[in-house]
Amino acid sequence: MILDHFPNLRGVILDMDGVLWKDTQPIGNLPNIFMKMKAYGLGITLATNNATKTTIEYLEKLNGFGVNLEPWQIINSSEATGFLLRERFPKGGPIFVVGEASLKQVLAGYGFTSIDNDNTEILAVVAGMDRTLTFNKLRNATLYIRRGVLFIGTNPDLTFPTPEGLIPGAGSILAALETATDTKPIIAGKPASSMFKLALERLGFAPGEVLCVGDRLETDIAGGQSAGCKTALVLSGVTTLEIANNWKPSPDIIIQDLSTLFA
Repeated sequence: MILDHFPNLRGVILDMDGVLWKDTQPIGNLPNIFMKMKAYGLGITLATNNATKTTIEYLEKLNGFGVNLEPWQIINSSEATGFLLRERFPKGGPIFVVGEASLKQVLAGYGFTSIDNDNTEILAVVAGMDRTLTFNKLRNATLYIRRGVLFIGTNPDLTFPTPEGLIPGAGSILAALETATDTKPIIAGKPASSMFKLALERLGFAPGEVLCVGDRLETDIAGGQSAGCKTALVLSGVTTLEIANNWKPSPDIIIQDLSTLFA
């Protein structure tokens, strides 16, 4: 199916949550899917807005599903956030993070140290998915942002798909902070361009030769379209066919899941 629709295809940029898996449950036979992509000779990168895991943790998760990739093939919004911060503050410095240990670890690699109170001079507040969110974290972040500190969000995804259903995502936390501060965050992940530019650079292909596959219209598809890539929406995540049919401009193809695309 895929080469019938995209005869000039050389690479793919795949979202993860809702495309490859839902939490701990794989979507389809992942080893077979990746084997087919490699058989087609396609370059592969995975690009996710989920900042709750490091590259190594994603590689371990993929390995648990029977898929072996290399570190350069994994891009998440933590890395996109690190790039954005380093562009603005080349020397690094202290920041306040509403997020999990993996996000702090990645940002530390870019030279940014996470502090735990609201009494230290910092460069920015970074907020993302946080499954240990507390009122005190929201309080401290709000006070900083209201003092004029730069406000960066890892990604705008309002929900996060799990086998039990949708739960609050990073965007829900950003919405709380935006409401409390009357300040919109600068977004580092999809649909912003940095993650797609990085993926294309690593693949070494032109945008028109690459297919972006995702389950979210407002991030995966909109971002891929803005980057000049072909786009494929899968219905295995958060988007229904009814919603997809009303999205403009439409994705290049709408399929049930990744297995269908590589059938």
